[in-house]
Amino acid sequence: MKTLILGMLAETHVHPGAGQREGAVDLPVARERTTDYPFVPGSGVKGAVRELAERTLGATEDDAQRITELYGAPSSAGSLSFTDARLLLLPVRSLATAAVWLTCPHLIERYGRDLGRAGLDEVPAIEAPGEQRFLGPKSLGERLFLEERLFTRAGELPTGLVDALRPLFGDSPAAARLGERLVIVRDDDFAWFARYALPVHARNVLDDRTKISTNLWYEESLAPDTLLYTLVVCRDEEAAQHLRGLFFGEGGRPYLQLGGNETVGQGWFHLAEVGA
Repeated sequence: MKTLILGMLAETHVHPGAGQREGAVDLPVARERTTDYPFVPGSGVKGAVRELAERTLGATEDDAQRITELYGAPSSAGSLSFTDARLLLLPVRSLATAAVWLTCPHLIERYGRDLGRAGLDEVPAIEAPGEQRFLGPKSLGERLFLEERLFTRAGELPTGLVDALRPLFGDSPAAARLGERLVIVRDDDFAWFARYALPVHARNVLDDRTKISTNLWYEESLAPDTLLYTLVVCRDEEAAQHLRGLFFGEGGRPYLQLGGNETVGQGWFHLAEVGA
């Protein structure tokens, strides 16, 4: 078996819905039960990739059989298995620049363990900064406001970390900003931003005739430039080549749309294979 890691950079707002109300937010994003980190369920990732494959391969009986072999059926497993898409970098508003990519030692440690599971080199070890302190480039200054919270610079980013994370961006021009926008805070400080710093949109339904509101609700989403990643376990090399060809081969495009609100342009990710 071969394990691939796909970086998933949000190009638009993304709503991986949880399907239940949480406080003032009618439609929150899906979150890990133990950490509250946002994530995209593996079933959603697999379903979106399968739908794209069905549109790409065609509609003949042989094509349908091939899809079943790759993605499975209710009575059988397929050759491709998808994990949940895990959060790694969270875009957060800042007074020093338009936004920074925020992460923490816990997320980087998990990514390193997943790299090891895929047989790839792990990321550098990170020593957590103290409370209300951050690791980041000097260009951000010694004092950094993130949302309404103030952090003091504790030092530089760990050597080699930016280079270890850059493959997740693939050929996206956004990778050029990583070295100047990456910020690390301690796990507890990051948890606050993961819970409370996601965009919340008010959405409305208007009466066709009177244009009066008939339904107002609030919806949480992942912001553009959020970086996640998923692991894909391929039972054979043919399955791995199918996946690569779908997104990175001749005629393929490294984009995937998933989650809610597809008809209003949400849910787009730019994909990259780590270690390719």
